[in-house]
Amino acid sequence: MKLSENRSSMLHGILLITLFSCAAFYIGDMNMMKSLSLSPMIVGIILGMLYANSLRNNLPETWVPGILFCSKRILRIGIILYGFRLTFQDVTAVGLSAVCIDAVIVTTTICGGVIIGRMLKMDRDIALLTSVGSGICGAAAVLGAESAIRTKPYKTAVAVATVVIFGTLAMFFYPALYRSGIIDLSPEAMGIFTGSTIHEVAHAVGAGNAMGPVVSNSAIIVKMIRVMMLVPVLLVLSYSVARAAVKAGMGKEADGGKISIPWFAILFLVVIGFNSFDLLPAELVDFINTFDTFLLTMAMTALGAETSIEKFKKAGLKPFVLAFILFLWLMTAGYLMAKYLVPIF
Repeated sequence: MKLSENRSSMLHGILLITLFSCAAFYIGDMNMMKSLSLSPMIVGIILGMLYANSLRNNLPETWVPGILFCSKRILRIGIILYGFRLTFQDVTAVGLSAVCIDAVIVTTTICGGVIIGRMLKMDRDIALLTSVGSGICGAAAVLGAESAIRTKPYKTAVAVATVVIFGTLAMFFYPALYRSGIIDLSPEAMGIFTGSTIHEVAHAVGAGNAMGPVVSNSAIIVKMIRVMMLVPVLLVLSYSVARAAVKAGMGKEADGGKISIPWFAILFLVVIGFNSFDLLPAELVDFINTFDTFLLTMAMTALGAETSIEKFKKAGLKPFVLAFILFLWLMTAGYLMAKYLVPIF
């Protein structure tokens, strides 16, 4: 009987998050939201945070396991299915220069962000999540890294907030600089610059579309290559976390001293490989991608539901300072590489 009650309570939490996610999809489909390229995932975390700071204390605590289930298990399923948006053919379509620029951007942004975070005496997890989100693919990368390092939900929400803010700024800033002639790049190079430096996939799409089809096509493919780089980053993070636990004398007690491999990241890569064979009808792939967006929206909403204003105050201004520094780095380094490396390759 008790087991049945626990399952019922968990189901209540899952249904709550599902309803919020449906609302996020409806709001995200509005023209105003589309014009801002704000995906349902971003709307979802905002709704979750509104709930956390209003109705959260009026609902039974027994619903919490269902909310946590959405922020953990459903999140990993969503990341695996994210692979249906990519193919290995995308990598070859943009050439070696784009792959090299992406690799440099991802590596330097994450490593540099962690170092700057230490200099700012920030919370280590928030600095890492912010750096991963800035370096790879915004909210989805933050979610993936959160699953690898297993940190507190509010830290994830803080990191997501930083990459959303500066990704949105970049989405409007890049087209303005390009049209004014301040950024003097060819359409192909501008696409590589955009895809390799803007945070969210939705932001890269929005900025690319504002600069023309040539820029847009290159930007989207280069952005997708950055998404693929989430896999090796998650493997490195998991290895680092396991080694740190062993050195601290906690590894054997926690999980036998073994390295925890993020299998969802491996399956994400497997799905990309499967999708590269183009075996499924386009309509089915579109449905899977829509369903996947809904799952990720549920995960984001659940994370928001565990994030109160007090926790944001606890994090302070430093995460946004770090995100701003990384934003400037992405713009400067990305522009220089797109201008001088692309012509060489």
